[in-house]
Amino acid sequence: MELDIFVVDAFTDKQFGGNSAAVVPVEDWLAVDLMQSIASENNLSETAFIKRVDLNHYQIRWFSPITEIDFCGHATLAAAHVLFNQFSCVGEVCFSTDKVGDLKVTQVSNADSTATPSAIEMSFPNLKPEIVESVPNALTAGLSVTPKAVLKNQQAYFAVMDSAADVINLEYQSELLALLAPLDVVVTAQADATSEYDFISRYFWPANGGDEDPVTGSIHAGLAPYWSEQLNKTDLVAFQASTRGGKLCCRISDDRVFVSGCGKLYLKGRIYV
Repeated sequence: MELDIFVVDAFTDKQFGGNSAAVVPVEDWLAVDLMQSIASENNLSETAFIKRVDLNHYQIRWFSPITEIDFCGHATLAAAHVLFNQFSCVGEVCFSTDKVGDLKVTQVSNADSTATPSAIEMSFPNLKPEIVESVPNALTAGLSVTPKAVLKNQQAYFAVMDSAADVINLEYQSELLALLAPLDVVVTAQADATSEYDFISRYFWPANGGDEDPVTGSIHAGLAPYWSEQLNKTDLVAFQASTRGGKLCCRISDDRVFVSGCGKLYLKGRIYV
């Protein structure tokens, strides 16, 4: 069997930045163990498998090197980038998922000042986190900085820090954070007053994919609603402060969170299995 494969750097307009995702179009779903083996072989944060349903309508599934994932933003952006640029899709693509419903993805026009020109905008459900009354010991022990607040949604614990410096300089212990499975951990803080960003974050997922994720689109379905309330604004610019780094433009509208960013094709090839 031969399969096309594309690798896209997501949430960046520059090569070797953002978060790399593989995209594998399939005519029919492969066996789960085969999709997992391909994702493990790719050894990227995520591999997205996409199956065409109809014109501009696809099903999508995401696999980390370890397991299938319920929701992934950067691999969704990567998949849309491939469809818009390699498969002649135009305007809007709908991705159907098992866990988070339909995700509509659109090409952003230059007139939209909230997003980078030529960006791709994804419509996510609003996954606003709620305050955690009893903070797990593994969370506080696994982070070198004590958060001022801890929240949680269906994806992760949110550790809110006093300053951007706390987020950037924070150290973590993967073996302790892995005990929080199936939840991951995001640390976040308001950006410095002189920054072009509204808030920053870092994301750790040792139980589900790896130590630190370079850029995590899905978690901004929770981060953006939280910071929207804190900062009293509906349009926000975020930065994920990993080694590769990534910029995400977010806006809140009713029960949806729109997250946009750019993609850069790195690789196009064939898989032989």
